[in-house]
Amino acid sequence: MLTNPLITLGRTLGFSFAAGVDLYATVAILGLASRYGWVRLPPQFQVFDNNWIIGIALALYVLEFIADKIPWVDSAWDAMHTVIRPLGGALIAIATLGHASPAVETAVGLLGGALAASSHFTKASARVMANASPEPFSNWILSFTEVGFVIGLGFLALTHPLAAGVVVLLAVAAIATFAHWIFRALRGAFRRPAN
Repeated sequence: MLTNPLITLGRTLGFSFAAGVDLYATVAILGLASRYGWVRLPPQFQVFDNNWIIGIALALYVLEFIADKIPWVDSAWDAMHTVIRPLGGALIAIATLGHASPAVETAVGLLGGALAASSHFTKASARVMANASPEPFSNWILSFTEVGFVIGLGFLALTHPLAAGVVVLLAVAAIATFAHWIFRALRGAFRRPAN
């Protein structure tokens, strides 16, 4: 089945960005969608339709779901995944691309890894800030919000890939704006003379 390049790009953006938040839920969604034909997908998505891939993704998702609820354990889990999530995002991008030249695969892999890294570092930073707060509920709220976001973005990428691409572009713009704001605030704090 031939696919529109914009549809492929929308799915690639959506799944790569989601992988930075929760790689295992993203892979499980891809595997289950391919296995049960939730939507008509190109043949390259069959790579995720493997009992071992689905089983391992679901098992690791359960571990992550538990780890995300425990203050500082969530940050340790995120630290362990600083390489894993961006690499996973890159591999998902390459797999969802299908057959392409090595140069295109490399470019798409870099894009997928960069998107996954941006969402991963945003998630990890939010978790560190939540762990510094004295109340115990922010971890749970963040965890359930992240799960909802990944599932929502995953299904959007499956059913409305162009909309998923727009969501990712808006999220990246928000991340860049937020990072710029923090950088300016820190730079201003270090420039103030000590009293």
